Amino acid sequence: MSLDYDTLVVLVACVAAMACALPGVFLVVRGMGLMGDAISHAVLPGIAVGFLISGTRDSVWMFAGAAIAGILVAMLTQVLHRIANVDRGAAMGTAFTVFFALGLVLMVQLADTVNIDPHTVLYGALELTPLDTVAIFGMHLPRAMGPICVVLACSIVTIAVLWKELRIACFDPALAQTLGMRPELMHQIVMVLTAATCVACFEAVGSVMTVTFIVAPAATALLLSRSLSVVVGIALVLGVITAIAGHWAALHVPELFLGEGFDTSSSGAMAFVSGVVFVMALLCAPRRGVIARRLALRRLVFDVAIEDALGLIYRLEESNVEQTANQIPQLLARDVRVGPRRVQRVLSTLTRRGLAVVEHGVWSLTHEGHAAAAGLVRAHRLWETYLAATVDVPASHLHTAAERLEHVTTEALAKKLADATGDAAIDPHGRAIPPESE
Repeated sequence: MSLDYDTLVVLVACVAAMACALPGVFLVVRGMGLMGDAISHAVLPGIAVGFLISGTRDSVWMFAGAAIAGILVAMLTQVLHRIANVDRGAAMGTAFTVFFALGLVLMVQLADTVNIDPHTVLYGALELTPLDTVAIFGMHLPRAMGPICVVLACSIVTIAVLWKELRIACFDPALAQTLGMRPELMHQIVMVLTAATCVACFEAVGSVMTVTFIVAPAATALLLSRSLSVVVGIALVLGVITAIAGHWAALHVPELFLGEGFDTSSSGAMAFVSGVVFVMALLCAPRRGVIARRLALRRLVFDVAIEDALGLIYRLEESNVEQTANQIPQLLARDVRVGPRRVQRVLSTLTRRGLAVVEHGVWSLTHEGHAAAAGLVRAHRLWETYLAATVDVPASHLHTAAERLEHVTTEALAKKLADATGDAAIDPHGRAIPPESE
């Protein structure tokens, strides 16, 4: 049984994407996504040294040399960071550039004596993988899939066995150290998996595409979920989707602009699709996306304006000052700094929610509105009292600080403030603090 050419290309890319996504999640969560970049480029001297030792292009020797080089750059980065107290980014950049430069020098020298193309090592030869196949269970599969499948299986087993340790060491190394889980060992295990993955994938997709598969799906998944297990699952799915969509785009998108018969690099298209998917998630993620955060900020600003309006009407009623329907918008814009475009919407929302009414041209709070406003004013004046007693702040500065804190004060926090101030009844300005039951 044999699969068609395009299916084999996509199959290799999907397996490579999944293999890269597993260690990539743990790297990105720890803010070390570029470690994959460092390792994937640092394997070049290992490939060259493997050829120099063996004198052949046998993949076993090259794989071993590249794996050793990848592990060495990860260890060198840790040594520079931990022992020499060098910043992690600087340590990574130093180790990466030294190994990469050495690899390029060796590859250029070897290019005259052996058919090793530095361009292919960097960018891969995904489209050529179906040309070199082996028979496995009656199916002719690309030879390049073998090492990738082995590394993928090792990553799955390792992560499944050490899931709890890896998760705790990833998010809270100090806690992992306290529990005796040896976070440094967990880090080294992730580094070994990353190095092995980079080595296994570079022949098929190249070091640049390997970095894309390591970073992009994991970074996108982190925008969509905060659960590590869900992030791992999403990253695997995104890797597969990227591989399939990227190859399809390489075949068909150029035809839309250049006409029939034109195509482009599958690896480049996959990288582009990865970027597009990431940008879409960055914009549209339910909780962490730009649009969602902007909408949440707008809702928060509007809710604060509602509370400011409640507090204004409460203080006017407290002072027995009647304000007409025409004067309230002016006070909101002048004293509470509610924008003119938001004033009418705020006031209509107060009446729609049953928090305030306009009777005979005068604004007044309903029972529900009075209770909500009293809680808000209580929080404000408790904060002023607490800050005046504990912080050396001029009385003229208390209002601004309390005005910000009142909107984030819960009932539990208000109770703690009351206890801390001895259930004060008067704030520093001589105004009554509404009781808790009001």
